[in-house]
Amino acid sequence: MPDRPRRRIPEATVSRLPVYLRILNELAAEGVDHVSSDRLAELAGVNAAKVRKDLSYLGSYGTRGVGYEVSYLVYQVQRELGLNHEWPVVIVGAGNLGQALSGYGGFGQRGFPVAGIVDVDTSKIGSVIGGVRVRHIDDLPQIVASRQVSIGVVAVPGASAQDAAERLVRAGVTSILNFAPVVLSVPRGITVRKVDLALELQILSYYEQRRAGTLHAVPGQGKSASA
Repeated sequence: MPDRPRRRIPEATVSRLPVYLRILNELAAEGVDHVSSDRLAELAGVNAAKVRKDLSYLGSYGTRGVGYEVSYLVYQVQRELGLNHEWPVVIVGAGNLGQALSGYGGFGQRGFPVAGIVDVDTSKIGSVIGGVRVRHIDDLPQIVASRQVSIGVVAVPGASAQDAAERLVRAGVTSILNFAPVVLSVPRGITVRKVDLALELQILSYYEQRRAGTLHAVPGQGKSASA
């Protein structure tokens, strides 16, 4: 299929494309051939107009009364997300988090094989995690160059995160997934995505507090007393 001219897609739409892709893959596994924007919106937790707008950026408009062809939509989303080829990643940090990430088989299954894991702790170097041997962080440039790595993962404590990011950038990495609880300073042109587990838990705490408040609210509480 010929490539179409690429146009810039809003970041909010890009963030929803992986959600659509997961749903579409599940539908394909169930043998579903076509899906309506209403059904896709219901499964994704958004409104149908937003789904249609998002998919229009891919050049897909569906067919009235039929919907979208699932297999072709999977192809379009994968193409837009760059998932038609693998993106090797390198992990900085072989501690508990780095070990868990390296041992997670889902990365490779989704096209993000772990090309290397590095650390400064000599007691960890040489060990094998998820089939990948831990190397010294000084080997980072060689790993990046030999495996053509453009995505790096920062899985070190906050105090070491900025240094890890700077090493990744010097090695040639242009996109960073940051698990450290700090804001990284990187040159223009470097993309950083932050995964803040504590922040997500705090958001869940807000909803739990609201839920508890609703359950235990006293009838009439909060209303002004009449004079």
